[in-house]
Amino acid sequence: MKAAVIGLGVEGKKATNSLLKHDWEVYATDLNININLDDLSISLKGLDTSLLKDNVSFTRGKLSIDLGFNDQEKVDSSDAVVLSPSIWGSKLAEHYKNSGKLLCDVKTDHRNMFTIGVTGTNGKTTTVTMIKEILENAGKKVLVGGNAGGGFEGYYDLILEADPNEYDVLLVEVCDMTVGFCSHCFDFDLIALTNMGNDHMNVHGSMEGYKNSLKGFFKDKTIFINENQEFKEEFKEVSKLAIEYDETNYDLNLFGRFNKLNAGLSETIAKYIDENTFEIDENIIKNTLEKFEPVKGRLEVLKLNDCEIYIGKSDNSDAIKPLLEEVDFTAIFVGTPRHNENHRFDILNEVVDANPEAIILFPGLEDTLDQAKFRLNSLDYDGRVEIANNLDEIIAFVAEFSHDPAILIGGNGQETIIKIQDRLRQICDSCNN
Repeated sequence: MKAAVIGLGVEGKKATNSLLKHDWEVYATDLNININLDDLSISLKGLDTSLLKDNVSFTRGKLSIDLGFNDQEKVDSSDAVVLSPSIWGSKLAEHYKNSGKLLCDVKTDHRNMFTIGVTGTNGKTTTVTMIKEILENAGKKVLVGGNAGGGFEGYYDLILEADPNEYDVLLVEVCDMTVGFCSHCFDFDLIALTNMGNDHMNVHGSMEGYKNSLKGFFKDKTIFINENQEFKEEFKEVSKLAIEYDETNYDLNLFGRFNKLNAGLSETIAKYIDENTFEIDENIIKNTLEKFEPVKGRLEVLKLNDCEIYIGKSDNSDAIKPLLEEVDFTAIFVGTPRHNENHRFDILNEVVDANPEAIILFPGLEDTLDQAKFRLNSLDYDGRVEIANNLDEIIAFVAEFSHDPAILIGGNGQETIIKIQDRLRQICDSCNN
């Protein structure tokens, strides 16, 4: 089988790797020549695209790549086409959707599986992992993945891996920017909404735009929504069935009301499945959630000297606000967003409102430290502002504040935050021992 991958962003590269893993021949193309190909599973040793100005073509085993142009004949001769979810709704996407050559329309086993989708702004990965562990502890085989930002292999890996004879449940983390793509690719039996927040407004345009995309996603589906969810009545009107959830009453190892809500959503879904699909003992639900450990990169609390260090990705203002409402932090470390994500600098508005003694900025997704400093100046923050350019400098500032009651390390840059977590965990374990 031959596949054409159009666009080598995060999802495109993950799709390329998955196709190669499943022994497909792959033609991958991107109009941008400045693509980082380090994430590809095939060796590209000796290839230096930085020396090429216009375009480049090369072949490695079953992979052929064109950068700077598309070879339409190769695309048209493929058995299946892979498009980036980010261009869903474009004329190009409509063309291949109507042609029936999209990979999800060529490989369709995934549509024959009991499928749960989890979407929302914050808490998706934690909720997906909770549901997965509940189902697995109930003896079910779960194929899980989806949103590449959640640390998974991507949507296309699910499509290629799906086998109704091997798995009982397909569990998909759905990024709020890809609900249209996922509506077409997957046949959801249940859809869960964690929350709606101030993120990806460069795509949605407004909360109204975000709401309308969700209404299309929820149409004629069984949905799970927070009992206090904004636009709840509108979501109920378009859905087949709307089930409300609230915070769990179980004792968790996780901090924060937001995690109580994630667990409450997972609990409600598990009990619904127990009543309608297959048996899940309530003790399994309770024990799973009470023993659940934080997902890597998400919020956990470490103890160093006299200080509790709250650390985890909180990459939008609605993610960081609940933390600031529950804990008084002496210092707050904030990872910076990409250059084009101005809405994510709203995190600093919430941080300044909390008025910590110090704000330490570090490069998160990109080095936008100057933009962050400009935002702090415009907010008239009169506390101490520091810059930590690398991991060692971050650790030095943590040591300085390690005798204060609590500090927070959050913001953007999941990979960076995981590195900080790993280093701090080593230090904390060493000191505590």
